[in-house]
Amino acid sequence: MSFKADRRLNCLGMFCPMPVLKTKVELEKTPVGQTLEVIADDPAAELDIPSLARSVGQEIVAIQKEGKANHIFVKRIK
Repeated sequence: MSFKADRRLNCLGMFCPMPVLKTKVELEKTPVGQTLEVIADDPAAELDIPSLARSVGQEIVAIQKEGKANHIFVKRIK
């Protein structure tokens, strides 16, 4: 199943903590109700980005693996 994102953040080639920091900034810019797709190939991002999203009260819609990249879909709910 593929998910549609309203916004996309490319963090390929970045390593911790950059994907998390950039995701936090981008989530703040994302309007409530929209979904942000974060694409990251840092293995830590698969756990760190969902953890960040939950800690700031947002919803993880899906995580899809595509080769070494993770596509993490975060819905801004507040």
